[in-house]
Amino acid sequence: MFKGLGQLGDMAKMMKAAQDMQTRMSEMQEALERITVTGESGAGLVRATATAKGELVGLEIDPTIFDPTQKEVVEDLILAAIRDAQARAADRSAQELQRLTEGLGLPPGFKLPF
Repeated sequence: MFKGLGQLGDMAKMMKAAQDMQTRMSEMQEALERITVTGESGAGLVRATATAKGELVGLEIDPTIFDPTQKEVVEDLILAAIRDAQARAADRSAQELQRLTEGLGLPPGFKLPF
């Protein structure tokens, strides 16, 4: 279609690739909102669920840990579960991004602005 146009044909291919990438990135962002991960602490006594984008969407606390004398322990377990969920979300997000960019021919470790 762009034969004989020299570098204009290459530019058109680049623009098409950029549009495709933008579409795929948008689809991935939507997918990250649907993917959930669960972090836990205290051998499962506290579980935090987050989307792959890192948004906390659920918190489960085993009622056996509610002892007024152990308030600080409970708070620490809750924070640890949330941090674990957020770390898992970041890992999952990175995996999804890597899967998306595999076929683009980008150099290893190339970071997209996102």
